[in-house]
Amino acid sequence: MDDVFRAIADPTRRAILDELVQRGGQTLFEICGRLVMKHGIRSSRQAISQHLEVLEAAGLVVAKKEGRCKFHWFNGKPLKAILERWPTDGRRS
Repeated sequence: MDDVFRAIADPTRRAILDELVQRGGQTLFEICGRLVMKHGIRSSRQAISQHLEVLEAAGLVVAKKEGRCKFHWFNGKPLKAILERWPTDGRRS
């Protein structure tokens, strides 16, 4: 669970997750383009690749390599585990 919190602590990684939620199955090249156009994030492909590795290690991104391309999808199961650990019923203590 520490990996999940570490992964979502970074705003660039959250933007990557936002993009993968909107459209799964993106390549690194597509993700980089969408980050520039929609979020103004102008990180190098290498930097975005490293962010994707952190997200994959936390289980928040699933990747599949096909030929020379690697496609990425959002996986919400680790976030669901957080909600199950600390359920909320909408009331404040």
